[in-house]
Amino acid sequence: MANKKPYRIKTISEFHKFRGLPAPEHPLISVIDYASIRHSDESNSMSWLLDFYVISLKKSSHTKFRYGYQQCDFDEGSLFFMAPNQVFRVEVDKNHTPVNSGWILLIHPDFIWGTTLIKTIKQCDFFDYTVNEALFLSPKEESILNGIIQNIQQEYQANIDKFGKQIISTHIENLLSYSERFYNRQFITREKVNHQILERLEELLTDYFNSDDLVIKGLPSVQDVSEELNVSQSYLGSLLRVLTGQNTQQHIHEKLIEKAKEKLSTTNLTISEIAYELGFEHSQSFSKLFKSKTQFSPLEFRQSFN
Repeated sequence: MANKKPYRIKTISEFHKFRGLPAPEHPLISVIDYASIRHSDESNSMSWLLDFYVISLKKSSHTKFRYGYQQCDFDEGSLFFMAPNQVFRVEVDKNHTPVNSGWILLIHPDFIWGTTLIKTIKQCDFFDYTVNEALFLSPKEESILNGIIQNIQQEYQANIDKFGKQIISTHIENLLSYSERFYNRQFITREKVNHQILERLEELLTDYFNSDDLVIKGLPSVQDVSEELNVSQSYLGSLLRVLTGQNTQQHIHEKLIEKAKEKLSTTNLTISEIAYELGFEHSQSFSKLFKSKTQFSPLEFRQSFN
């Protein structure tokens, strides 16, 4: 059952119908109360792919949400985000009746055309986080977001006119801005977990650049590192920027330059040989990167030790 092709839902109206809900009051945007959703055996065995954005604040017992290869339960309230064309699956414990609360905001891409929101939403890294990297909210934070959702719902229920689209888009931008602030808070307050990721990253890169088969493996990519740490590329990049001011690629380059400096100052290897040992196909690429990071060419750096 799990290997079946995901069931694609193209419109918000289709989503409402599939979930046994009344037709949406607006065709391109909808707020759904989780308590009104009824799970069926059919939906429990399906993976879904939606053609619209999903922002969801959910508290639920006996329910697990699978997104890609990651799984998370929602016994505590958490906020997660999905961009269009991402596959997910909800798994309900058949031995218990789930008790759900919270809301889902569905936003069709057609709704945001011609607004500043289209640019804002594409800049939000958290739409690419995995479900186990969800945002855990304090009661105060939850209250702020609930207020914004109420404003969105009241606006599209009141009128569908030329002002409504911009007003709702502004509310969504506020929701995204608060979410970014709360994620930054979570990166800092979950200090133990996040510093463990930093330590593992440091160990991973040290082992990588000390490896004898770096010539064969080549330079590690952001994807390689993220997979080793079992976090999404976007989440790791956001976490590192908040805690260190550098993204994942910059951390990789920093460790690479550290190893290059060691070889330049303690060995008689040529620049080409060092570049080769560090996984570069062309020494010019190595020299260009080294100079951009240190302001010296590899040769100038070596000569400074003589």
